Amino acid sequence: MLDMKYIRQQPDEARRRLQARGESAERIDELLALDERRRALVTEEETLKAQRNAASKEIGALMKAGKQADAEARKNEVREMGERIAQLEQQTRDADAAFDDALLHLPNLAHSSVPEGKDAADNPEIKTHGAKVEFGFKPKTHLELCDELKLVDFERGTKLAGSGFLLYTGWGARLERALIQYLLDLHVLEHGYTEVSPPFMVNAECMVGVGQFPKFLNQAYAVQEGLDTTTLGKRYLVPTAEAPVANMHREEILRQDELPKNYCAYSPCFRAEAGAAGLQTRGMIRVHQFDKVELIKIALPQDGYAELEKMRANAERPLQELGLHYRVVLLCTGDMGFAAAKTYDIEVWAPGQGSYLEVSSVSNTEDFQARRMRLRYKTTDGANHLPHILNGSGVALARLFVSLIETHQQADGSIAIPAPLQPYLRTDCIRR
Repeated sequence: MLDMKYIRQQPDEARRRLQARGESAERIDELLALDERRRALVTEEETLKAQRNAASKEIGALMKAGKQADAEARKNEVREMGERIAQLEQQTRDADAAFDDALLHLPNLAHSSVPEGKDAADNPEIKTHGAKVEFGFKPKTHLELCDELKLVDFERGTKLAGSGFLLYTGWGARLERALIQYLLDLHVLEHGYTEVSPPFMVNAECMVGVGQFPKFLNQAYAVQEGLDTTTLGKRYLVPTAEAPVANMHREEILRQDELPKNYCAYSPCFRAEAGAAGLQTRGMIRVHQFDKVELIKIALPQDGYAELEKMRANAERPLQELGLHYRVVLLCTGDMGFAAAKTYDIEVWAPGQGSYLEVSSVSNTEDFQARRMRLRYKTTDGANHLPHILNGSGVALARLFVSLIETHQQADGSIAIPAPLQPYLRTDCIRR
């Protein structure tokens, strides 16, 4: 969440930066009013408690002096103070809850290097790699390739779980597994990340910590334990491994010399996509469940943006090795995710679609997530500070799957397997 001290000290700048995110500046005014209200209540409550304590001591003195009537009068005043304090305590709890809710709903503010804009049309392209593949034949779409080579059974996937769920079969299942293993090995063995294997469901607090909740509660899959309805909403299927991995050190104080921490993890990702205009019954572009290898960094604030560039390079590497054309765009203020201060999107070319597909978003959230999850680090002088938390897809499937099979399809309907994947698949070609 945002630093309230910053908002109090520089409200005009906070309003301007929030407007750049496409939000109303009035939300800062509403937050400041809530903050003033709760602080006033706390001040009144503390003042009354001090007066009650003083009056209680005075009652004892009056009793010793034999001034019974005066003592009884003061007792009545203390009783009234107690009733008022109880009211103030409840009002303070309500004010704190309203303030916390307002603060949790505010998105992160953009870094100064992020261009202002309204939506994806305003995102500048900052890099391209390779060239779009040219075929000497009419290329097929991933749907045709998956059907002909029996890589994915779309109809049975829908029968099992509904639209937006995939059933990989045969070489398709092996290719999906090979891609996951290849990505993990690349990031662990060559990029120096520590692999973790997290739970595939997390507590609601973890979703709050990374900024998924409360804003995106309607896009989550809530879990219920058997028939116990009281458990519904306590845990959720992960929308990305970011949710469990970034929260690994929540409510901890790390040592400065422990940073940066670099983690990578595989997980399936579950997204309800509430409000979407319906998912395709067939196809892999937009689904409710997909696989992803996630990258997480916990870094010193002064190193946060250097680490962002390293993470972006790490996420680009597999696309380069797999011989895929892609571009990198810098998201503008109006198109960034809720928790991000700066984000690069990496979009791979899918020739059968004739379009780019996002396979990675690499973001620095600065101290936004760390503040929400109360994660700190201690410097050598004993002071506690908030680290930067970074996340990135390293990378996401099934869109990588789509680009790979469409890019490397051959005239005879087979798919050539790039060299880095051959040891995992034990073949250089997938054919009928």
